[in-house]
Amino acid sequence: MRRPLARRGTAAFAISALLLPVLAACGSTDATSGKDGKDGEAAATGAADELVIYSGRNEELISPILAQLEKATGTKVEVRYGDSAELAAQILEEGDRTKAGLFFSQDAGALGALSQAGMLAKLPEKSLDKVDTAFRGGADDWIGVSGRSRVIAYHPEQAPKAPDSVHDLVKPEWKGKVGYAPTNASFQAFVTGMRVLEGDETTLKWLKDLKANDAKQYPKNGAVLDAVDTGEVSLGLINHYYWYEKVAEVGADKVNAKIHFLPGGDPGALINAAGVGVLKNGGQGEAAEKAVDFLLSDEAQTYFATETFEYPLASGVTSTVPDLPALATLKAPEIDLGKLESLQQTLEMLKEAGLV
Repeated sequence: MRRPLARRGTAAFAISALLLPVLAACGSTDATSGKDGKDGEAAATGAADELVIYSGRNEELISPILAQLEKATGTKVEVRYGDSAELAAQILEEGDRTKAGLFFSQDAGALGALSQAGMLAKLPEKSLDKVDTAFRGGADDWIGVSGRSRVIAYHPEQAPKAPDSVHDLVKPEWKGKVGYAPTNASFQAFVTGMRVLEGDETTLKWLKDLKANDAKQYPKNGAVLDAVDTGEVSLGLINHYYWYEKVAEVGADKVNAKIHFLPGGDPGALINAAGVGVLKNGGQGEAAEKAVDFLLSDEAQTYFATETFEYPLASGVTSTVPDLPALATLKAPEIDLGKLESLQQTLEMLKEAGLV
């Protein structure tokens, strides 16, 4: 039986990103009592057939597959939904009294923060071997279960040819014509990736130039895509699956916007991973490892491919979504996803640039 808590907004991500380094220093503090009525000690000594999942993934998208997980593994599952960074901060605050047995993150950055703090257990080789090393933590303590590529959405009548680099978006020809979602976790992960790839100085300049070019802010990826689709803006920075979801919902003939997968390892072509890690101190290792294996199973991977339009990351399953480029053909930048944990520095940079 799942007992989801209320979801948090994107503003919580920003607050939590600033808190991560502070909370990492106090990871052994006592946990506050959760809404499920269990204290930290009870959670840490939970039965092997019970599992508490802290999920930074959207409840509407993920609750069906977690219900299948519960049935397939025979594990009673309770889920706390929230923002990935906020939940990572909560786990760090709870420390060795955490209620979580499994952390299901929207992106690699939050998992990297927990790995850096030593909160995650090393995963079994049989699980790790199912996923390419590019989508696993360097300490083998978290693993990607689905992937999403950053793309440029464009309105073909206003932008017959989409730019091949995010650096082109700050050129005068696109003044006032670009949409983006600066408070969204995916955008912040992309900016963090740019910092890792090109350095803070270059990234900060790009952000300031984006603002100076009158780029338009939206609250989330879906709103950016809608703005491109209606012609409110000509270009937008989003994750690929939003476009495929919209096409599946209304039909390709009713979607004006197109998407462009960037070539040449451009930072705007970042492929991020939603992933999971088993908490060392959750006392639910056996149940959590069963959950990891289920999320890497053909059943779950097919769900991610066909229902959320993401890339399945476990070997043996490929996407059959029409017109979706194969993952292996994408020219993503070469980056250790675990290095995306420096989210608080990214937020500080976004504030310095005047974007949040």
